[in-house]
Amino acid sequence: MKTTIFLASALLCVASASAQDVLTMEQCREMALRNNKEMKAAKRQTAAATFTRKSYKALYFPDFSLSGNALYHTADGSLNIPGGNLPTFGIGADGKPAFDGRYALFPGMDINYEIGFVYSAGITMKQPIYQGGKIITANKIARLGEQMSAENERLTAADVILDTENAYMLLVKATEMRKVAEKYNNLLQELMKNVQSAHRHGLKPQNDVLKVQVKLNESELSMLKADNAIRLAKMNLCHLIGRRLTDDIVPADSLPTLATEVSDLSLDITSRPEYAILEKKEAIAEQQVKLNRAELLPKVGVQAGYAYTHGVKVRDNYLFDNGSFSVLLNVSVPLFHFGERSNKVRAAQETLEQTRLERCNLNEKMTLELAQSLNNLDEARMECKIAERSLLQADENRRLSDSQYKVGLETLSDNLEAQALWQQAYETQVSSRYQLYITYLAYRKAAGKL
Repeated sequence: MKTTIFLASALLCVASASAQDVLTMEQCREMALRNNKEMKAAKRQTAAATFTRKSYKALYFPDFSLSGNALYHTADGSLNIPGGNLPTFGIGADGKPAFDGRYALFPGMDINYEIGFVYSAGITMKQPIYQGGKIITANKIARLGEQMSAENERLTAADVILDTENAYMLLVKATEMRKVAEKYNNLLQELMKNVQSAHRHGLKPQNDVLKVQVKLNESELSMLKADNAIRLAKMNLCHLIGRRLTDDIVPADSLPTLATEVSDLSLDITSRPEYAILEKKEAIAEQQVKLNRAELLPKVGVQAGYAYTHGVKVRDNYLFDNGSFSVLLNVSVPLFHFGERSNKVRAAQETLEQTRLERCNLNEKMTLELAQSLNNLDEARMECKIAERSLLQADENRRLSDSQYKVGLETLSDNLEAQALWQQAYETQVSSRYQLYITYLAYRKAAGKL
């Protein structure tokens, strides 16, 4: 019984391990965007930029804080004020206080005090009124940083899509190459049967059998290389889409045909995320100049608070046992700092000019990249057309060669050469279709349409 259960479990494991998962390119793209670690990091960066923008926005509103203090002191004592005769004053003829010649008896006073436990608590509100435009500028920089992070996320997504579609088409190409090698092997096996049959009847020499066998061995090696290429392509695709490297993925799509056309041939790079990133980077540099210039302007702020204090006992009564409200208006005007702040403004202006030059340079490079990708796409389309035409010609040549060889009008070497030419044309056609799609992907990325 245990043996039966073990065998059943083993068969289930083998069946699950050998199960194939048929995936389309769209499914692989979605899994890559969902599972790719670089994509997750880019999303985290965008979320961090959003929280940073919200934190700077809070600077527009008042800042409330609660504070409290407590003190316990064992000091105590008494204050003795001696008594005596104190002169009295009246109003003189000139209307001013004047000594009236009399005295009043002051009996003296003893004041006992004890510090003991003293505590205070209060709430404070701070509200900036004018900070030289510093808060407004900081909010603009934070907003631009959030937009730049979103564009960087879009750029990362384009890179992930490019790598995923490239890996998917590489798997499709390897699969097609395996089919070519298998078809070529089948042709050689059929030819081997005919040559062996002719050799047994004395119509062909042993040398012809050996020639076909050599080609057959080469085709078996080609099939093995194709199998290894498929296995490696599957592992690469699994890595990009977040699957286990041992998963058996079968592509549902095939290599594209000549329908990969481009209607808009303009050299417009404004849709690229890199273009938007450079634009936001220049805008941030402009705001940095304003941010440093704000250090040269006056600052105005208001502070209000309410505090309650209790403690210090004097003659069994507390000296402090009430609350108070206060308002403070603060005005700060910078006068002279030996060029510290003005030089920061000049440094920010130079950085702005540097950013503008870098943006102009990179925009020109992106335009050249787009133009080059269009040229490569035209060349790839032409190569694909030529490969399609060459395959038809090679297939017709192979068919005629087979017919002539069967009737004895052509040698075996010429027939093998015709089949080899057909195989090369077939492989070239598969490679040209793959290259056409990869070139089309490069164009879409260069145009910001990926």
